[in-house]
Amino acid sequence: MARPHRHPALLLNTPAIELWPAALCRAKAASIARRLAASRVVLRRKRDGRLLAAVGPDGLHPLLPALWREPGLEAAMATLAALTERDPATSPLLRGSLPLGELQADNAAIGLPEDYARSSGLPIHPEPRLLHAAGRDRGLRTLWLLAPVARAWQAMVAAARREAVALEAISGYRSHAHQRGIVERKLARGLPLAEVLRVNAAPGHSEHHSGRAIDIATPGEPAAEESFAATPAFAWLQARAGDFGFRLSYPQGNPHGITYEPWHWCWHPPNS
Repeated sequence: MARPHRHPALLLNTPAIELWPAALCRAKAASIARRLAASRVVLRRKRDGRLLAAVGPDGLHPLLPALWREPGLEAAMATLAALTERDPATSPLLRGSLPLGELQADNAAIGLPEDYARSSGLPIHPEPRLLHAAGRDRGLRTLWLLAPVARAWQAMVAAARREAVALEAISGYRSHAHQRGIVERKLARGLPLAEVLRVNAAPGHSEHHSGRAIDIATPGEPAAEESFAATPAFAWLQARAGDFGFRLSYPQGNPHGITYEPWHWCWHPPNS
């Protein structure tokens, strides 16, 4: 296998498996941690975050038995070839968005009404094939965003800091599978679907899938709570976020039926 060139921290996305820089992955077992330290890329199952394989100069090393029966492995291995290119971001394999796959069937299985997109006004957001690291979130997890969104977020954080305002990311990109897990866990606790959908968009319909949305907090304040609206950070965002392309997605009385989310901001391309 050709040795990958050095490049910015990228997440290469496939329908079932993500390809992460090994340096950004964590392992509980010492043996796996040692393998990651000698590797460049890790294959990570999207459904549950399980590390599947590590790729280093000497090839691919499975991190669990029966790797070759893993669903989606073929697509992940094809995408891995893009890492041997001098600029992976220009690879045809990494342009555009992923196919929607079984999204509609999965949503039907949880009881989502067929007219959900029309009645909620929430469109489907395909997942990007390529995301860029934009630093860490409050939980020290890698914050993945589209490249222009990552640049805008970092510029906005720096501008706020110059005005003595601290902004923290709580979450950025989330996969359809991750969103489905959130909804399914709440349904398993006995919450009605209609109540869940007032707080969480249905899988495929969350702006987080697009790599353009960020949940924002400030030190000393709980995450994803309406109390954020009373902070200097929120006041700053109201006044300045638009300068960086970010808009509040779910204000009070929004037409989507989503509860007020002063923490959820989405980047929009210029002139959109």
